[in-house]
Amino acid sequence: MTTLKITAGGYEFLAQTHPDAPQTVAAFLNLLPYTQKFIHVRWSGEGCWVPMGDYQLLLDDTPIGFENHTSHPSVGDILFYPGPYSETEIIMAYGACSFSSKLGQLAGNHFLTITHGQENLRALGVKTLWEGAQDVRFELA
Repeated sequence: MTTLKITAGGYEFLAQTHPDAPQTVAAFLNLLPYTQKFIHVRWSGEGCWVPMGDYQLLLDDTPIGFENHTSHPSVGDILFYPGPYSETEIIMAYGACSFSSKLGQLAGNHFLTITHGQENLRALGVKTLWEGAQDVRFELA
């Protein structure tokens, strides 16, 4: 497993890659350092997400499909949704979360789990909800 540092909204977190999502992990590691914005989810409950539009996460020129996917991430779980029913995205649960879009329930690849800093997840989520988009950076720890 690989440890990533995630910085968002003035908070720092450490996350471990998930061994049951090896293709997603490998492809995401190729993007690092990855900087974007977290916005609050619209349909899924208590979570923050990075909308990626039509972007395809690739491993050896092959789009990533579903692996270790779930619709019900636990607090601190980070999922990658490869499409195609909704846009590609990354979602992080900070509370009760049922991964959905305007089209209905979705499932994303659970590829990262926050291991340090969980006590600040709710604060980040509430800050994102009330103050708007927050810078987020994923990098090797």
